[in-house]
Amino acid sequence: MSKNSKVALVTGGNRGIGYELVKQLALNDFKVILTSRDPDMGHETAQKLKESNLDVSFVELDIGNQESIRQGAIAVSERYGRLDGLINNAGVYLDENEKLLNMEPSVLEKTMATNFFGAYHVIRSFMPLMEQQGYGRIINVSSEYGAMSEMSSPGVGAYKLSKLPLNGLTQLVAAEMNGDIKINAVDPGWVSTDMGGPSAPRTPKQAARSILWLATIGPEGPNGEFFRDGKLIDW
Repeated sequence: MSKNSKVALVTGGNRGIGYELVKQLALNDFKVILTSRDPDMGHETAQKLKESNLDVSFVELDIGNQESIRQGAIAVSERYGRLDGLINNAGVYLDENEKLLNMEPSVLEKTMATNFFGAYHVIRSFMPLMEQQGYGRIINVSSEYGAMSEMSSPGVGAYKLSKLPLNGLTQLVAAEMNGDIKINAVDPGWVSTDMGGPSAPRTPKQAARSILWLATIGPEGPNGEFFRDGKLIDW
């Protein structure tokens, strides 16, 4: 593989925003690793994109399972020996419009396990591939619901609480980075996906634009920031 060929990995890449990101990255000359916890669906989706002459491969990865993440990192290291872009896209929205203290604790636990700890373990496992080349771009797909200002309003408590520490993780990891490795968070907005529902006003393609931008920024680009449509959002 050419030293100039960039490799990007997208979690939850078999549908919605993740699928659009895989496609757009491949159209921008990345070798893209589509990950999914469902191997059949992942292989099928990757094959569909390959048939459009896009450089896409599949790696099984369940972000709720640390061993699956570890094995995924080993597979990427052996296959490519590098990772230039990492998009933490996979997530869940399990709230059912009830008060935080009235919901089953398992709802909060599962939401945190996926939306926060999943992203944390993915970054931790794949970071060595970026550190060994002194370059990398990490994008956490977050939500404006994770801003501190949102904590004073009721509703979707499990989802909000899962995105709040994800935003904090973005800032903390940015502060610890060495070399040309950058990490930023993005609020994709209300998007028409399985999670967002059919009435959402934004398309996955619209949501993918600012994520793609952050995956391709130069050394002068932002680090440890929070964006929507290329504009800064207050934490």
